[in-house]
Amino acid sequence: MPHILDAATASPAAPAAATSADIAWGEAFCSEGANCFRFGLDDSGRAYIGSTLAPGEYVSDSVEALRALISAVKSGAADHLL
Repeated sequence: MPHILDAATASPAAPAAATSADIAWGEAFCSEGANCFRFGLDDSGRAYIGSTLAPGEYVSDSVEALRALISAVKSGAADHLL
């Protein structure tokens, strides 16, 4: 069973109905070597962000919630982690 983290609460969530096989993953986005992430959607419109190094592990939430997360990261909200 994959470890799933609910992006809205940053706490472990109940396993999503979709399995990794049910998620339509896009091409991996890679930076500096092997740091590759991929984005996906399932049939119900739920969004996923996963690492290519751990295919069975991903963050899942609504498209709107992950869009807000990505926008916050792009605007510098996570710069203190770098």
